[in-house]
This record gives sequence, structure tokens and C-alpha cells, in this order.
Amino acid sequence: MNYIVMDLEWNQASDEKTKLANELLFEIIEIGAVKLNDKKHQIDSFHELIKPQVFHRMNQVTGELIHIQMEQLSNCRSFEEVAGDFLKWCGEDYVFCTWGGADLTELQRNMEYYHMSSLSSGPLKYYDIQKLFSIAYEDRKTRRSLKYAVDYLEIEQDIAFHRADSDAYYTAKVMSHFYNPALFDNYSFDTYQLPKSRADEVHAIFENYEKYISRPFPDKLTAMQDKEVISTRCFLCGANTKRRIPWFSVNNGKHYYTVVCCKTHGYLKGKIRMRKSVRDDCIYVVKTLKSIDENGVTDILKRKQQTREVRKERRHRL
Repeated sequence: MNYIVMDLEWNQASDEKTKLANELLFEIIEIGAVKLNDKKHQIDSFHELIKPQVFHRMNQVTGELIHIQMEQLSNCRSFEEVAGDFLKWCGEDYVFCTWGGADLTELQRNMEYYHMSSLSSGPLKYYDIQKLFSIAYEDRKTRRSLKYAVDYLEIEQDIAFHRADSDAYYTAKVMSHFYNPALFDNYSFDTYQLPKSRADEVHAIFENYEKYISRPFPDKLTAMQDKEVISTRCFLCGANTKRRIPWFSVNNGKHYYTVVCCKTHGYLKGKIRMRKSVRDDCIYVVKTLKSIDENGVTDILKRKQQTREVRKERRHRL
């Protein structure tokens, strides 16, 4: 399997009127990528500018960041042509690698806008190199800029940042500093395409937690009535668990928490995130189950109590 380390640059509307007149928010104007083999060695590269078909003026902030003039794009090929050749160049057995999750979303959004075939029929597995850098060198939660990672790893900076080809190059260089093969067990899922049915839903087990990605639901209430959404089976042994803290909501129902106990593996924290689909008004659920200790249980109890107090105060104000 090859690794396609990809970066995109895109333009956007220069004024509110143009923004409202177009359903495409970001128009891709540059694709850059590096192809690595299974040993993470570079074997090829791809780079091409794209002729705009939606926004014909460069957004001022975008232009200052990426240093591309519209005149440079006037004789370039269309997105359909360039993206089509790029996907052919990727081959058949590959996985995308990007710095953060935005690039894959915008690639698929542009592909759909131009009526191109979808990359996948459901959530797309990929590697978020920004996340892997945090796991390898920091606290797993902090998200740094690509420039920060390059500086931190003392990678030679022989080309400028903020162009698709150079950022893909630097992202691949950061990957070359991931020495523990187990790091690549921490893959991510792009959810531009959601599971179509219950059978297609994602159940992924990692080192100390499980991630579940649901099919779409019309609203939060319907989602929380679904048995699989609120299920808390132990991801380590599959056994039923005993509820210690029932599901409760925070952040106006955007997040839900629970604590359960497995006879064999102890306490598990459940967290549900309600996410809105980027393609329509449906919502979907991202649920994680993670092993915790007594301190973790105490933290959730405190969060529940704080939520109660906030709600009580709001009712008192009314």
C-alpha cells in the first residue's frame, strides 16, 4: 500500500454577494502530493495549478497567504481534468495522509460540485499527520501548525510554506520522523460520506478506546433513541456493562456523557458528539468508549453536577 501525502490550496469569494451567489464555499486551485511506498520512501510526486471556474477574483487574504495570482491560473486545466488525473496517479492501493482533516472534505466537496464519482460510499479512512504528530511528540490533544512541526523536528526548510506541493513535501518529511510503526494504528475517518445504513456504521477499536460513527438521523432525539447509539458494551470483551452514571447532555445537547463498569475491565467513559452533516441538515453521532480510572469517574460526576447547577441557574433567571 502507498501513502498519498496530499495538500490543497483553495480560493473563496472576495465579497459577501459572490459568496451568497455560489453553493461552493472553497474552490480548489492547486493540488500537491507526494507518493510514499510502504516503507515511507518517496517514489513520486504530483503538482498542478487549476483554472478557476467559480471565483474569478482572488480573495485578498488567500492571495497574500499562498502568493498565487489569478493570471497564473488562466491557462491551467479545469478541476475535473486535474483531479481526474490526480486520482489516476494515486493508483488503486493507497491511503490519504493530510495535515488536519479539511483537505479531504474540500476535495470531495469540489468533486461533488463537478459531478465526479465519489471517493468512497461511506466514511473514508485516512491518516491525519497533525494528530499523529501530537501523539508522537506531545499530549495527543494539542494541534500544531505544519511550520511548528517542521521547526520542532529541525527539518531543513529549503522551500516556502503555504503552497500545495511544498506543504505536501513537508508533511511527508514529518512522517519520516514517525519511528514507531504502532503510531499508524491511529487512523482517522473523513465523514463527508456517512454510513448509508446500520450495517455500514463504523466500529473501530484502538489501543484504549473504541470509536463509533453512525448513519444519519433527522434530529438528536431520534439519534438518542437508537439502541446502538446509546449502547455501552465493553469494547475489550464485548460484555454488557453496568451503568454507573446515566447518559446526560452538556453544551445544549451537543455532547453526552456516561460512565459504565465492566466486570472484567473496570470503568469506561462514554462520550457522544452530535455532528451535523456537511452535505445536508441531518445529524450523525460520533461515540467513543474509553477506559478510565476512579479519578475519571469523579471528573464526570463533577461535570454532571456543574451541568445541573448551570441549568438550575438558567431556570431561576427565567
